Order: sequence, then C-alpha cells, then structure tokens
Amino acid sequence: MSTIVTLRRILKDNHTIAVVGLSADWYRPSYFAAKYMQEHGFRIIPVNPKYTEILGERCYPDLASIPDKVDIVDVFRKSDDCAPIAREAAAIGAKALWLQIGVMNDEACQIAESAGMDFVQNRCVKIEYARLFGGLSWFGVNTRIISARRPV
Repeated sequence: MSTIVTLRRILKDNHTIAVVGLSADWYRPSYFAAKYMQEHGFRIIPVNPKYTEILGERCYPDLASIPDKVDIVDVFRKSDDCAPIAREAAAIGAKALWLQIGVMNDEACQIAESAGMDFVQNRCVKIEYARLFGGLSWFGVNTRIISARRPV
C-alpha cells in the first residue's frame, strides 16, 4: 500500500511521465489524466503503437523506444499486461511504476520493487496529484475560488 508520504514524494520529485496506453480520444480517462498532468507542469510521453502524436508530444510504440529519461511509467492497460510493462520500465531505469485505478498486478509489483522502483497500483495519478497538491474541490476540479459557501 502506498502511503501519502510516498505518493507525495513520487509526484513532487518526478516530472517526466510515460503514459502506456494513452489514447488520443479526448473522452478517454487516459487522455484526461495525461492532459491534466501536462497542464500542471509534467512532461508527458505517450506510449501507444496506434498513434504518432498525442497532446502535442511524439508517441512511441513501447518504452524501449523512448530516447529520453523517464521518471514515472503510468499504465492504462489491463492488469494482465502489466508484468511485461514492469520489465520494460525496469530496463529503461524508470523510478516509479504507477498502475491506474482498477489495475493491479502482484508480479508487476515484485518486478518493480526488485528493480528499486516505487510501485503504486489501483490509484489515479491525476486524482492523487490534485488531492495532495490542492487541485480538488467538492466537484473534483480546482475552481480557483476559496470559499466556505457551497454552490446551490
């Protein structure tokens, strides 16, 4: 289980996120989460063999093809796909493997932790960032209004 201290450290100290399974469709959760993180100063590196570009960034077919340093590998794939992705993340020297809400894999956890990576599963990087760094309101977005009055 990831502690709040660990989640805060991961998100504070790491600024390049490779998003495996990122979709170019604006209505998909992967797109929404990646766009939010990009708008909050994170570099997003899309990983999806279907596309050449997403969110204005070059898209790569796999983690091994990324020429730049990756801090966090954020996975929007089904749980069964995670162990090979964990091996790829370890091979490129990623610092953290993050599996999104509903995605859990014990083998991926073992691979990541054996490689010295932080491991988070069944949590959304966007939600955790907003929760820990002040971007949530009652409606789940930052309204930029400080008030005790609730909307009617």
